This record gives sequence, C-alpha cells and structure tokens, in this order.
Amino acid sequence: MLKNGNRMAFLRHMVFLIWCCPVLLLSQNFKLPSGEKFQKVKFELVNNLIIIPIEVNGAQLSFILDSGVNKPILFNLSDKDSIQINNVSEIVIKGLGEGEPINALISSSNLFRIGEVVNTDQQLYVVMDKELNLSPRLGIPVHGIIGYDLFRDFIVELNYSSKYLKLHDPDLYRSKKSSKTRTLPLQIIQNKAYVQGDVLMKNKQCIPVKLLIDSGSSDALWLFEDLDRGLGVPRDNYVDFLGQGLSGSIYGKRTKIDGIKLAGFLLKDAKTAFPDLQYFNSMTTFGDRNGSLGGEVLKRFTLVFNYGNSTLSLRKNSLFNKPFDFNLSGIDIQHNGMRYISESIADVNGAVLADSGKSFGDVQILFENMTRLSMVPEIIVSGIRAGSPGHEAGLQEGDVILAVNGKKVHHYKLQQILQMLNDKEGKRVKVLIERYQKDMLITYVLKDVFK
Repeated sequence: MLKNGNRMAFLRHMVFLIWCCPVLLLSQNFKLPSGEKFQKVKFELVNNLIIIPIEVNGAQLSFILDSGVNKPILFNLSDKDSIQINNVSEIVIKGLGEGEPINALISSSNLFRIGEVVNTDQQLYVVMDKELNLSPRLGIPVHGIIGYDLFRDFIVELNYSSKYLKLHDPDLYRSKKSSKTRTLPLQIIQNKAYVQGDVLMKNKQCIPVKLLIDSGSSDALWLFEDLDRGLGVPRDNYVDFLGQGLSGSIYGKRTKIDGIKLAGFLLKDAKTAFPDLQYFNSMTTFGDRNGSLGGEVLKRFTLVFNYGNSTLSLRKNSLFNKPFDFNLSGIDIQHNGMRYISESIADVNGAVLADSGKSFGDVQILFENMTRLSMVPEIIVSGIRAGSPGHEAGLQEGDVILAVNGKKVHHYKLQQILQMLNDKEGKRVKVLIERYQKDMLITYVLKDVFK
C-alpha cells in the first residue's frame, strides 16, 4: 500500500512502463473547431499545479496538466459513479523495486473535450488503486493527469499570473516579437521536454545543467547530486519528504542555491532539493538529465511551448520576484473526509450575525435557537518534519486542525490554511487542534529553516 504523499513520480513511472508495452493502441489528435486560431481555457493554480476542466465521455472531470506524462491517466473516480470508459482491457504492471504488481486498464475511443477542443478517439489509462488520490492533499477534486497529447497537438501558452492557457493551432500561430521574451531550444526525448540552464552553487560556480520541464511537480528545482560536475549538496540543508515512488517514499535534502539561470533570466536564492538517488537511480538516465524544473519555477513566467519547432519562449510575470516558499512550520496538511461543526449565528443579545458566506461546507442545518450545524472538510496533520517548530511544539500526525490564530479553518481553502501555518519568519502561530476528542492549543514560532 502506498502512503499518503505526492504520487506523481509513481504515476509517471507507470506511464513509462505502459508506453514501452507492445499492446499500445494509436489515438487520434485533438482538434480545434475549423478556422479557430486558439482555445482559451481558464485553470485553477493549486500548490503550483495547473488544474484544467476536461469532459471525458460526457463527465466533467479535473486534470493536472503535466508535461512529464505521456498519456492521460484516470486515478480517482470515487465521486464519479457513472463515467463510461470505452474499449477496455486489463493489464498488470510490475515496476521497479519490490512493489506489488499494479492493476491498470487501457481504454480507447474515448471522447475528450476541453472547451471547444475535441479528441474523439483518445486513449487513456485507469489506475485501479484507491490509494492513488491527490485530492485530499490539494483540497479540490482531481481525477487524473494529462500532458504530451496536448503539447504534441498545439502550441501551448501558459499564463500563470492570469491563470489561463491557450491551445494554439500550430499552422495559424504567429509569435509576438518582444524584447521581454526570450527563447530556449527544447529537446524532446521519449515525449518529454528538456532545456539547458545554469545553476549557481554556493561557491559561486556556474554549472550548465540539463533539466526536465515538469509542470506536474509542485516543487521548484530538483538536482541530482554529481560531485564531478560540481553539483554537491550545500552545507545548509535538511532532510525532507519529496514524493512517493513505486517502491516507496522518496526522501532527499532540501536546500537553496545562489540561483538558476534560464534564457538569461536569473532567479536568486532558488529553492532546491537533492533527492536521494538510491530511490530512483534509473530515472537519472532518462535523457541523461541533471534534474527537473517544477511548478514553483515555471509559475514565474508566461511560457509558450512549441514542440513542433522544439522551442520554449519565456517572459517573466508578476510572480517572478516572489520569494520561494519554504515550509517553516514543518507541517503538512490534507483533507480527511467531512465533519459536523456547530456554530452560533447570533450574538449575546440574540441579534443574528451577518454571514460572510465564506465557508467551504456543503451542508447546513439551521435551528430555532440560532445555531447552525454545518458539514465541512476535516483538516488533519498528514506529516511533520522532525526538529521543525511544529514538531518541537508537540503537534502530531493525525491531529485535527480546528483553527489557526483564532480563525476557524473551515472558512479557508487548504492552501490558504497552509499559508497561515507558515506566514513568515519570527511569527508566533497558535493552532487549535483536536486529539482523542480533546481540544488543545499549541503554539510555535516560525524560524528560518537554515538557521
């Protein structure tokens, strides 16, 4: 059984195995309506991940746009009972390590619709493992991932600051000349895109690196340790959970480097992780790369991917100078089902209080005594880093978070709550929790992770 955590590494590995399997079927391409130059699609940006709405055989679903994956994968259908999947055959995949074989389905002739963009014969895979569910950690329903098929068929423009993407017809697209835009060559290997960049290590050494473009990673920069190339882990670091692989959890060392350069753009004090290579040595051979670029770097640019011409255009946006996010508290959180809460809707004089309407509960019952019973998501501590402020203050995995600094958490989205727990260095944070049906108030002070 896979533990809770980021399972994207596992999913991509599974897709690679399937991609190499000889039973693959060919699918048709996505198409724009005749004469249309592009399709604009609004997306949600959650934890640096792009979540787009896709209709699959008439069912409205949400997919992560993941440039690191070959074929669409469905992996969470728990809240969708009537999705039709066509032309299905079952396969068993055995991955690296000692993990158990995985049951999966291959399906063809599926209708995918993104706005007015349609593919009437889309191949997809279905992973029949209930543990592979990203929704609790993202705080919104996520049913699958999609990647290469869109980048193959369109010139893909990603506008992170305005939260939309454009799927351009390659034959009708005309790039806009701008002194603020710079272009890098893309290398496409096994349907994945790689770019050349430079990293500035703590010794001020500028080292050229080959990096996978990975929009399905919420992290910033991963580097594979290579002392011969000068890619050594800086002295200031801490061990952190980085993701979930097929053979288990992936850990590594979290740190920051002096900077990363892409097409002449310099991002200073870049958040960086060095994964322990014992967990996935084979992945370092995919394209002979030195690491990967995730969403926390990509979101600082407006990007135009042109796989046909093997180019990537970048223009920095309003997020470019935003400091990189570090988990100062050491606390990870996720949804854990639903719970009932009881709230008074009147003050001490009996006057009904104004309702802000900012509640993420979906069931409300009003009683005559001015009490409201609501069903809201339960937020729990899903992980905690040893030696972190939250850990030293006594927080534990499984603690139910009720309020942060006096603010009830059911009024906020998951990522907003995480921000409240990690506001800024030196801030005192008060967390009201429930443990074994008893309420407890735990206080910690946020501190620099490298001091």
